[in-house]
Amino acid sequence: MDRISALRNVEAALEAFEDGETDLAGLERQVRGVLRSYATEFEGEMHAYRAAGDDPVDGMVVLAPGRGAARERVAALCSGDPAFDVERVD
Repeated sequence: MDRISALRNVEAALEAFEDGETDLAGLERQVRGVLRSYATEFEGEMHAYRAAGDDPVDGMVVLAPGRGAARERVAALCSGDPAFDVERVD
């Protein structure tokens, strides 16, 4: 999913909320789904990587061109020195 498609899908979810076609919880589910699709179906040279390990990184997903860069991005986003590994999300 490209950025424009993701933005259009978020906009459609917001319109549904504003029109009373969904509630806040529904809006949140739709937007979360759009963001997860965007991150895991990213078009380009970047790929999604999910961290597994100690809090606070466990489950964190980042975009990076490779495994090493993904580890660096996760480490930069967290405080402390948690033990973790990263796996590519396909």
